[in-house]
Amino acid sequence: MKHLTYFLLILFFTPIFTIKAEDWQREADARIEKHRKTDVSISVIQAGQPIPGAEVHLKMKRHEFLFGSNIFLLTSHDGFAPDAINAEYGKKFAEMLNFATLPFYWWDYEREKGKPKHENREAAAAWCAEHGIVTKGHPLAWNFDENRWMKQLEPEVLHELQLARIADCVSRFQRKIDIWDVVNEVTQYDRGECEKQAPTLTESMRRLGSAEAVRQYFAAARKAAPDATLLINDYYVWKEYADLLDELMDENGKPIFDVIGIQSHMHGEIWSNEKIVEVCDRFSRFGVPLHFTELTILSGEPGWERADWQSTPEGEESQAAEVVRVYTMLFSQPAVAAITWWDFADFGAWQGAPAGFLRKDFTPKPAYTALHDLIKNKWWTDETLAADASGNLTARVFRGTYEVIVTLPDGTRKTFEKTFTGEKNAVALEVD
Repeated sequence: MKHLTYFLLILFFTPIFTIKAEDWQREADARIEKHRKTDVSISVIQAGQPIPGAEVHLKMKRHEFLFGSNIFLLTSHDGFAPDAINAEYGKKFAEMLNFATLPFYWWDYEREKGKPKHENREAAAAWCAEHGIVTKGHPLAWNFDENRWMKQLEPEVLHELQLARIADCVSRFQRKIDIWDVVNEVTQYDRGECEKQAPTLTESMRRLGSAEAVRQYFAAARKAAPDATLLINDYYVWKEYADLLDELMDENGKPIFDVIGIQSHMHGEIWSNEKIVEVCDRFSRFGVPLHFTELTILSGEPGWERADWQSTPEGEESQAAEVVRVYTMLFSQPAVAAITWWDFADFGAWQGAPAGFLRKDFTPKPAYTALHDLIKNKWWTDETLAADASGNLTARVFRGTYEVIVTLPDGTRKTFEKTFTGEKNAVALEVD
């Protein structure tokens, strides 16, 4: 009797759970339709006259939304000389993503005072530009570590050098890198590992106060490149981070930052849909875009800094399912403008974790295939429409950049490049 009761309870409750699962997907898809698409009205004209029946192929080239990852492996070679393995890494990266984070950790970037790795990063940025990939520098200021030459300086002197470094990087890389994580992990800047590994930088922040230090970092970056997109970035996504942001307003009550960066390393507990909404709601009130800057979901045993950490078949299937859910939820949140995965491959991943879309041998995991299908299929527009009797047509498309191929009834063809953003787009295409 006890077993029968248990069976009936499962039978009774299973449909409820199924409906709930379907509900989140349906609601997320509805938000995506509303917030990630735009209406397009096209008129096809030749010699000033509308062309009925003209064929218009809307072929998407790039998303407006930034789907990215750090691309650290392609900057790991002095002089930027990728080998055959990294060539495969780069190929897979460019096939799916349109956004790359390049490393600017000061302790590694300028190991010897006065000799920063500008040429290496310039080559990496050029590779990204060649492949249509938007770049971001990460980070300009972070007191997580420092070199021996830094430790020999007074805190005030090192702070001034940091401001000079920020100005140098941001101005030097204009039009190559125009998005920057200006400062990283400020809410817990004085935690033990920072005190131990970067005592001089930590003390320089303490003497100024963390909020004032951040203000000076942003001021240096803003002066060097007024049009750059400047982020503050943190893993501490609770009230304390929001409280700090409240302190970072200008004299007009506007944020000194352009974007709020949110880290989401899910090595332990994977965020629920409720937590995703809660975090987005907490930070969307500042009225600036949100970037999920460091997203991790493992394909192996959960935890932190484990020895001989391996990806497993079961873990890979679970990772793929969670990637679909988390990306769908984030893409559906109107305040979110970018998602950056951390790291793209297990080889060289942070803490040696099985966190990549690619395995250590650079073969794709199911998560790569699943996300590729979302970005380049489900969330992608590639359709052909015919103009009506007035030479007009309408479509609802994902926001982004398009190759628009117009073919007239007589076979004349012309290709245009158009970017469709905002709520409505009306274009007239003149065919010679």
